[in-house]
Amino acid sequence: MSSSTPLVCGFARLTSCSGCQLTLLNMTADLVPLAARLSVVAFSMASSAPDPGGALDVAVIEGSVSSPAQLSTLLALRRRADRLVAVGACALSGGVNALASGDRDALVASVYGAPEAVEESFPPQPLSRFVQVDLEIPGCPPEGAELVALFGSLARGGLPAASDYPVCMECRQRENLCLLIERRIPCLGPVIRAGCQARCPSFGVACEGCRGMVAEANRGEEFRLLLETGLNEREIRARLRRFGEEA
Repeated sequence: MSSSTPLVCGFARLTSCSGCQLTLLNMTADLVPLAARLSVVAFSMASSAPDPGGALDVAVIEGSVSSPAQLSTLLALRRRADRLVAVGACALSGGVNALASGDRDALVASVYGAPEAVEESFPPQPLSRFVQVDLEIPGCPPEGAELVALFGSLARGGLPAASDYPVCMECRQRENLCLLIERRIPCLGPVIRAGCQARCPSFGVACEGCRGMVAEANRGEEFRLLLETGLNEREIRARLRRFGEEA
């Protein structure tokens, strides 16, 4: 593809809060130059124009899959798109949508009322459970700069590189006090992949792991350090599983 040819893009939201799309729309300083490089044919949060269908260079999808209708949408986008990008924790792992467990009808009734009042649904699943995903952009929400970098890389025929080091490295670069070692706060920074510039620890808030676990994470040592913060084993496992990781 020529770098002067606009990318034909489609954005879709499945089960989610729309925060990932909103993050991109809030990148106001970047949207004008970005708009010149994109031909957006579907983006319901930004435009009421109907999707004309047809081939896509890239489909960017936020949210988990939790109904047959959403699965049909996902499969259709996969067939149309050269590249399919999963954006945000819900699309990558099911996110907070997947935390609830138990009787499905009771869960639906607790949120929506009578189960028959809503469409058929099933437990939230990540996109990769159903289709090939070409790139995952983590976070809850993802960093706006990562979304902008995505389109820059695609325009040049590639995909952006993923961070393969932990949040701790960015935390140290910002000269933050270590919440886990020095303040005994249950922070997951040592095992979570970076790219957020240690956003939460920089405000004194423990990393909750929304970007997923870094490759070769030292889970055993993290578990031991979390025990020293006063959490019990059940609480630690629950914390590590919050965004889909096995404890």
